[in-house]
Amino acid sequence: MVFIGTAGWSISRPFADRFPSDGSSLARYSAVFNGVEVNSSFYRRHKPDTWQRWADSVPPAFRFSVKVPKHITHELRLADARSALLEFLQDVARLGEKLGPVLLQLPPNLAFNVETVTSFLNDLRGVFEGQVVIEPRHQSWASPEVSSLLSAYTVSRVIADPAPVSGAEQEESDFSYLRLHGSPRIYYSEYQPDELRKYAALLSKARADSWCIFDNTASGAALSNALEIKDLMGTLP
Repeated sequence: MVFIGTAGWSISRPFADRFPSDGSSLARYSAVFNGVEVNSSFYRRHKPDTWQRWADSVPPAFRFSVKVPKHITHELRLADARSALLEFLQDVARLGEKLGPVLLQLPPNLAFNVETVTSFLNDLRGVFEGQVVIEPRHQSWASPEVSSLLSAYTVSRVIADPAPVSGAEQEESDFSYLRLHGSPRIYYSEYQPDELRKYAALLSKARADSWCIFDNTASGAALSNALEIKDLMGTLP
């Protein structure tokens, strides 16, 4: 199963007829898509009951990808983050088996530091065995040393568009996590049919637990593109 969805589960009016008319936005969304990326966790902490309510609103096979709080990635910058990391993981544990990948989106000015990253990944893997994906945005992360370290801790690189780091190779053993922000205008531009066919072909060859998330939400293009690529892959009911 390849997980296809958007950042958030907003359903815009032009596409409302593709979804059930009854239920919460999340319940309606999860009747069509099998995955979603939770971005709000980056900005604020959610109550445990909120995570539980979300888990109870979706089908058994549905999965949530959850972005790690900016307090960890942008403020602490991965250093001395053990207690904050434990707090976050305890919260999202309420999703149970519906928790998918944990997403680390790093700031553009965070250069790779082997001691800091190794210590952070030690703490993370000491308490979390699930999927972890990372989207570094500083060019220093494009090196064989970084790739080897991420591989050792079973952390996969995000395949992002636009790509913030050039020359960074994804390990063949990794599951793919496509994070499509929209280009040329990030968060706004809609992907055209030929681009969607390219990504659909990539997903068709990827591991079964791979992901494709559209983050070009500012103009409403994400929902349209996600539906289109789902149609392309022949996965719509």
